[in-house]
Amino acid sequence: MAPPAQTLPALVGLGANLGDGKRTLLAAWEALGRVDGLVTTALSSPYRTAPVGMESSHWFTNAVGALQSSLSPEELLRAMQVVEADFGRRRNREAAGYQDRTLDLDLLACGELRLATAELVLPHPRLADRLFVLVPLVEICPEYRDNHRGLTAAAMLLALRQRLAGAGNGGQEIHRDCW
Repeated sequence: MAPPAQTLPALVGLGANLGDGKRTLLAAWEALGRVDGLVTTALSSPYRTAPVGMESSHWFTNAVGALQSSLSPEELLRAMQVVEADFGRRRNREAAGYQDRTLDLDLLACGELRLATAELVLPHPRLADRLFVLVPLVEICPEYRDNHRGLTAAAMLLALRQRLAGAGNGGQEIHRDCW
């Protein structure tokens, strides 16, 4: 019998601004839990958030989940992209900027790995700049420490709130919801 594969904790950002976002995020989280090599361990509350970095009349539903993975970060990313496609995500590589989407799964961190390839950067490069990531992350894992920035999720959230207060919130409106 082979020894169990080593697992790493991973953090995943979930978002949708087309269709029933709460239903989609819950179903996508359940789908990730069915992937061989993944065990889901925590899911934040859903949050209704204004679009950030894009023009859209559709607000997002966002959440952050924690899981244990025996997959490599690249394999985990590919599994997440399969789940996105299963939920109708179509990427238009020709379009500029962000687009409305039925489901968006972002790998935020994978253990203490630091990685920078053409397809994946860990920890996520914009993690510390987005309330829709930090607020749900602090809910489930306030002690998470970003090894690139050297800050906990709670400290990054405090710093972002201070930056946004000086900028008039920067359009990052967020409201906690319930499943």
